[in-house]
Amino acid sequence: MCGIAGIIDLQETCDLKSSIESMKYSIKHRGPDGHGTYCDEDFRLAFGHQLLSIVDVKKGRQPFFSEDGQIVLVFNGEIYNYPELRHDLIQEKYPITRNLDTEVIIYAYKKWGIDCLQYFRGMFAFSLWDKKNKILFCARDRLGIKPFYYFFNKQKFIFSSEIKGILASHRVHAEINTRALEDYLTFQFCLGQETLFKNIKKIEPGYYLIINCHDQTLSLTYQQYWEIDYKTPNIFEKPYYIDKLSKLLEESIALHIQADVPVGAYLSGGLDSSAVVCLASTKLKEKGSFKTFTGTFLEGERYDESVYAMQVAKYVQSDHHEIAMHDTNLSEILPELIYFMDEPAAGPGLLPQYAVSKFAAKHVKVVLGGHGGDELFMGYARYLMACLENCFASSISGKSIQKWMSLASMEKNLVLLNHYKSTLKQFLGSRLFCEEDASYFHLMDRKNSENKIYFPEIIENNRCFTRFQELFNRYKNDSLINKMLYFDLKSSLPALLQVEDRMSMSVSLESRVPLLDHRLVEFAATIPDKIKFSAGRTKHIFREAVKNTVPKGVLNRKDKMGFPVPLTAWFYGKQQEFVKDVLFSKKSKERGLVDLNKIKKIFKNNLPISRSIWGALCLELWFVRFIDQCY
Repeated sequence: MCGIAGIIDLQETCDLKSSIESMKYSIKHRGPDGHGTYCDEDFRLAFGHQLLSIVDVKKGRQPFFSEDGQIVLVFNGEIYNYPELRHDLIQEKYPITRNLDTEVIIYAYKKWGIDCLQYFRGMFAFSLWDKKNKILFCARDRLGIKPFYYFFNKQKFIFSSEIKGILASHRVHAEINTRALEDYLTFQFCLGQETLFKNIKKIEPGYYLIINCHDQTLSLTYQQYWEIDYKTPNIFEKPYYIDKLSKLLEESIALHIQADVPVGAYLSGGLDSSAVVCLASTKLKEKGSFKTFTGTFLEGERYDESVYAMQVAKYVQSDHHEIAMHDTNLSEILPELIYFMDEPAAGPGLLPQYAVSKFAAKHVKVVLGGHGGDELFMGYARYLMACLENCFASSISGKSIQKWMSLASMEKNLVLLNHYKSTLKQFLGSRLFCEEDASYFHLMDRKNSENKIYFPEIIENNRCFTRFQELFNRYKNDSLINKMLYFDLKSSLPALLQVEDRMSMSVSLESRVPLLDHRLVEFAATIPDKIKFSAGRTKHIFREAVKNTVPKGVLNRKDKMGFPVPLTAWFYGKQQEFVKDVLFSKKSKERGLVDLNKIKKIFKNNLPISRSIWGALCLELWFVRFIDQCY
């Protein structure tokens, strides 16, 4: 795991060497074990790399060169199937001399060209300079586990693992992207290639780009190389899917534990991380002590899953560690985390994610996590809400509905919504009989919470809904379930992975997500709705696949929490002064995004703190750090 950066600048008045060193320094936390630089003055190109050693730690320095010196590579991530690819390439007489996935990427490109991406199994972001053909080939893994940001015009191409790396080149200034701001206010993440920074984009998951360096100008080609397909053959019975899924899970875990350094695991007490821990425990214990890490809150049972995490830890006999988080000093930690994030995204889960990562980094260099299970196997309560609304509307309208997803069949699983009564009241009261896209947009819309804190002209803006529709309805004939899963896989999951990447890399820790092996993801998409979400049971097929692996107390939980953070307790406790200082500052008032009178009423009446207030707080801290300071 590493940090990468690079520049092509055809304007010869700018010093490449000093710029790339500045860029490297800004992302040094991603790789403190070593660094490297490459400059090609003939093409006005420079690469920078920061190393975090995981496999073959003595030989992993980059930039990496082909034997003939015609290809130069900087790479962040892991290609888990590189031993097999390496064997095949050696058989074909490619001059591979090291046991490194980095070297395999170069010779896979020599053999297959851009199609090499189809052979890689793992998480990756890389940039490959092909001197002979004068092209720069950049790519990101299929699910967006590893980041890649860039700035482009006909004279410059600047890239980095983090946006701050691009800003550190001193060629791009931090400016607000108003289109992306609409996305953030709605979802707390940005859709597509957009970032909150004007003219700075990200390569989307499953995409690559090519910079052509001919004729003293740069041209950019942007192309998708992987897409998820939710078509289901409907020719297999349930046992087939359970057996196949079980085998793919075991195979993915085996790939993800490869390392020459200690490997541990996050353990929240939820089904996903528990399944990963249980599947990994036998193989990792053979190598020595298997360490697991849990974060706990002291604000009551609603925020504490440690009892379930301890059940799993005892079950697998791991070397278990807990870190208690109570009334976190937001004034010290949150501005720093916003800096590491580059732009705010997702929810307050970054706080426990950072705390646990920081603690785990003292014991291991690699951790396994459970991200992806919700988006693959219908794990979120909002999926059940949307299907419930669909059943209500269909029943009342007299439309025929599938028996496996009727109100009667779903009844026993509706207890999952016990903690979402206020959301249900608002949702069903305003969205019954709406189109599917409008209903799911409402469930995803963070500014439509009970605390409507943004000014009406912002709330009424519908351009964001249009962009949402384009993604949600990409495949119009798909079922409601597949449309929801597709949107989340393409948008909210990458936002969560951004949190996972930034919080772990901020403490130089490599985080791996075995549930997002692309072969497992592709198979999950083929599982029929009636098996994947039978009777509205969240993660039904996943539960069946791991029922003999995970303790029953965790397997049969009906109180899914999802790493909840006690924001209300914190915001009305010692952190209230800091929160008010940020939101009611002179600059915040001048921005005109938030109706501060509504926030005053919320605090005055001790109303619950919603995600919209959290989002406004993080956004204001981002403005202060990156925009006001003219980064």
